[in-house]
Amino acid sequence: MNGRMASRSLAELTTADVAGTAPILAVPVGSCEQHGPHLPLGTDTIIAEHLAGRLAAEVARVVVAPALAVSASGEHAAFPGTLSIGREVTTAVLVELARSADWAAGIVLVNGHGGNREAVAAASATIRAEGRNVLAWWPRVEGGDAHAGHTETSLLLAIRPDLVAGDRLEAGDSRQLATIGAELRRGGVAAVSPNGVLGDPRAATLGAGNLLLDLLAAELVAATRRAIAAGWISP
Repeated sequence: MNGRMASRSLAELTTADVAGTAPILAVPVGSCEQHGPHLPLGTDTIIAEHLAGRLAAEVARVVVAPALAVSASGEHAAFPGTLSIGREVTTAVLVELARSADWAAGIVLVNGHGGNREAVAAASATIRAEGRNVLAWWPRVEGGDAHAGHTETSLLLAIRPDLVAGDRLEAGDSRQLATIGAELRRGGVAAVSPNGVLGDPRAATLGAGNLLLDLLAAELVAATRRAIAAGWISP
């Protein structure tokens, strides 16, 4: 790569910088949706962007695309500030994005929003069927809570503590998703948690956030390197 490719942000590069380099494109897939009274609407996007940046810092050929910051968030529609384009449109956007990036050796979809799981999986299947290289990745946290609880709050304390409203921390519905799944599908998050929290953010700590970020970044880097080694993403 030429000297200007020292920047890991696609938006900061010129077309001449990218030409002939066949980078691996990391696409942060986030959301704009309520995260309780204490976390910003862009929480998922912030986390996905951070992890994509960590990937680019470890794997030399990775550049980070502008984030998809509005996606499938219909389950949060009852809360002010939430924006959603639905699963079908999110799927179509990701497919079209991949089609437009044939100058890249492959794409890593860094998904920060659990509600995008179906859209990302469907898009990845189409992208692969069309002969393009794609890796779909999302954080898996053992013992984590579901939404705006101690897990995401700890992550934001480590990434953007200025965006965490510490005076508004309050517990929500802490039952397992398997228990409340039917209610969620029928009525969205508001049907089970009036404050939009699934978990308890009061247990969040900066230390836990830093440890979790290191773990997730390492898993993303390892998954990408495995994909390269297996030929899923061109070396």
